[in-house]
Amino acid sequence: MPKITMYTTAVCPFCINAKRLLASKGVTEIDEVRIDVDPEKRAEMMERTQRRTVPQIYIDDLHVGGFDDLSALDRAGKLDPLLK
Repeated sequence: MPKITMYTTAVCPFCINAKRLLASKGVTEIDEVRIDVDPEKRAEMMERTQRRTVPQIYIDDLHVGGFDDLSALDRAGKLDPLLK
């Protein structure tokens, strides 16, 4: 299984939905980076992704984007191959 990294905040419904979608695909471990408790991690996320919103999701070194992007990959049948 690839390494999943997700930049999140505590009160983000899109983050919760992303975690649920990944769990439904059998993902049991997510390296969750809480940007609401660590301002340096927020700056890291913005530099790394060029985005300000959460979640920001990586599968290994591939930046998937946010929940909408993750969900679109799933609907297109492209998420499962990334998770194998």
